[in-house]
Amino acid sequence: MSRQSSQVETCPPPSPERLRFLRRIAELPIKPAARDYYVRWAESWLKARGHRSAQRTQDYFDTLGRSTNLADWQFRQAVDAARILAAEVLSIPWACSFDWQGLIDQARSLESDHRTLAREAISVRASPRSVGILPTSLPSESDPEEELTNLIDALRRAIRLKNLAMATEETYVNWNSRFIRFCHLQLGQSPQTAGPPAITAYLDFLALERNVALATQKQALNAMAFLVRNVLGIKEFTLDHITPAGGRRRPPVVMTREEVRSVIAHLEDPWKLAAQLMYGSGLRIMETLRLRVKDLDFGQGTITIHDGKGGRHRVVPLPKALEYHLRDHLAKAHQKHLQDLACGAGDVHMPEALLRKWPNATREWPWQYLFASATLCPHPRTGRFARHHLHEVSLQRQFKAAVRKAAIPKHATCHTMRHSFATHLLETGTDIRTVQSLLGHSSVETTMIYLHVIKRPGAGAFSPLDLD
Repeated sequence: MSRQSSQVETCPPPSPERLRFLRRIAELPIKPAARDYYVRWAESWLKARGHRSAQRTQDYFDTLGRSTNLADWQFRQAVDAARILAAEVLSIPWACSFDWQGLIDQARSLESDHRTLAREAISVRASPRSVGILPTSLPSESDPEEELTNLIDALRRAIRLKNLAMATEETYVNWNSRFIRFCHLQLGQSPQTAGPPAITAYLDFLALERNVALATQKQALNAMAFLVRNVLGIKEFTLDHITPAGGRRRPPVVMTREEVRSVIAHLEDPWKLAAQLMYGSGLRIMETLRLRVKDLDFGQGTITIHDGKGGRHRVVPLPKALEYHLRDHLAKAHQKHLQDLACGAGDVHMPEALLRKWPNATREWPWQYLFASATLCPHPRTGRFARHHLHEVSLQRQFKAAVRKAAIPKHATCHTMRHSFATHLLETGTDIRTVQSLLGHSSVETTMIYLHVIKRPGAGAFSPLDLD
């Protein structure tokens, strides 16, 4: 008998747990090519004694998240493999209550065109202001796609010179790309040749053929007006005979205090803490996720919001009810940061300008994100690996699931927590100017929309069914 055949004969048979695991992943919609990797991740988790306790499992994935050779989808694959083995095959008691989905959502990396990274990932060439203004007419043989590229480049340059928000840049680029293609395909002209009347034609197209809402039509108008004034160089123009889109601005969706508490009760950390901050301080979702440790001031009882909507900074109250929760969250995050530093990691993403000014700040605790990702994320331009904040899509998914579990029959989103914050403050008699300042609204008219929620005509009248 050969040596090779002898080794095969003495190889131990697969364990019953391994066979059940193989049968289970064969039943699930997992690609056959990925099944071997599921087996390897499950074996790695067992080797790390992850089945002993939830804390050992958390420590295993904390260590796994520090690897620069691991993509976010591989991390999620490892979590899914451990979940199947622990909860469905081995039936470990603590595995049924462990937040596997929350761990998966924490590992979603930011895309290169994400609004947090896009300003650095999408570079704009420095050029004189006069270059950004294009001539009012182009040769008829010019390439429409080339013209689109040149106009969008000039648009991005004009937006950044005015220091507008990245979300505004994304919106204006999106609308003007559609507008430029509309001019070529529907009008047979370039935007320079068509001029402002092309804006009227496109707004009529949106209202009559696309059936958009009035707010959507106004957003498109603002984007195109910016293009005409700041890129095409037409400072003064008038638009006549615009067909207004149907509908009016709808009142915001607001939850009651009981509904807010019910939704929060169905969330696990860190999503629970994020939702409490959105409601307790009136924060937008991106303002919440971009918070850094240094933005919390427990002594003053305040939270500082940097670069909010419109590039404005503001200070909001830090809820006293969350102080213990926040301190506990920070203590755990600090311990994890120290472990990252001991392993040669511990960097956090920072804007390139700040990185040049303070090159060592990326490893300092005050600059770390309050809601840091479970994995490292490469910078789209430099390739430097560091932690970033949680992805807003993950928080939105968790919040939607909590609303469904709470059986609330409202179209509630993460922004509903901010709406509820403003409405509940006004209901308690808080001055509207104070609410405007806390929300960061540039105009009090924006804040007054919440007055229509609490003072609807006839809302205080009795129903005939309640009369004797």
